[in-house]
Amino acid sequence: MSEWWQEPYRGKPGVPVPGFPRPLYPPDVPKKSGYQPSSQGPDVEAYKRTVSRLGRWPWQKFDRAYSNAFSHGKPPGNVSESGVAGFQRQQGIGDSGWLGEKTFNALRCALVPDGLPHAGEYGMDALAQNLIAEAWQMFSGQSSGIEPAETIREAALALAVTQIGTCEDPPESNNTKYGQWYGVNYQPWCAIFVTWAFLTNSVGYSPSFIRGSRYAYVPYIVSDAQDRRYGLSITTTPSPGDLVCYDWSGGDYDHIGIFESGSASSWTAIEGNTSTSNNSNGGQVMRRDRSKAQAAKVTFVRVAEP
Repeated sequence: MSEWWQEPYRGKPGVPVPGFPRPLYPPDVPKKSGYQPSSQGPDVEAYKRTVSRLGRWPWQKFDRAYSNAFSHGKPPGNVSESGVAGFQRQQGIGDSGWLGEKTFNALRCALVPDGLPHAGEYGMDALAQNLIAEAWQMFSGQSSGIEPAETIREAALALAVTQIGTCEDPPESNNTKYGQWYGVNYQPWCAIFVTWAFLTNSVGYSPSFIRGSRYAYVPYIVSDAQDRRYGLSITTTPSPGDLVCYDWSGGDYDHIGIFESGSASSWTAIEGNTSTSNNSNGGQVMRRDRSKAQAAKVTFVRVAEP
């Protein structure tokens, strides 16, 4: 039986509030994003109260600052200190920690899970609703009500999906446009395909990757993530756009894909150089249904955003 944090929150129609006050951005929002860190406000206090009731932030006397810790979660990644990004991952929303209208509406609907105080009640209680109403009077939709721009991970996944059905030519040659682009062609290309997706998508590039250097070999990705090099890190709660590294037979890691949906026990992934007859060198881009039971080891890796 799965734990409450391993599946999306149950929900009901959203609690009544006058509107979405404003998007929120933490102090570390990149300057080149065009957004500015958000000022203090009652909406921040409302979200801290709500996320705490939902089990992903410590209960305390809440301040009104949209901090990096509350936005992204505190290391080493305990569920109870995972903040807005933890809630986003659980609901299948890009876990940038930026709080836009999509996250706002998800918070309005989410119910406190079984096993936590106030189970079955709305996470956004009456006091939090009043704080949102106060914030609406202060900010009343300031800036855009649209969810902040998608993450690099989401954009890389979206690009990878467009490649489904692409095959190496001729068959069994490892000749692909991805290898040509990377500068190392006619070689197994599952990791090269991932690198291509993270460096050529429509949103931007991840600093974890370098064309022609990082990465063409899956064990290097796992090793660097274990040591937290180049912004890579291991995660046990994969979200769309994370990497999935496979060791099929108990040796080195053989294959990699981009996590699309599901859980840490079973999922779908977009993978290059695979087929139903050869998981690791099958020659095409496919959507694969996977589970932990299929491999000797599986490691989920999170990629750095700029």
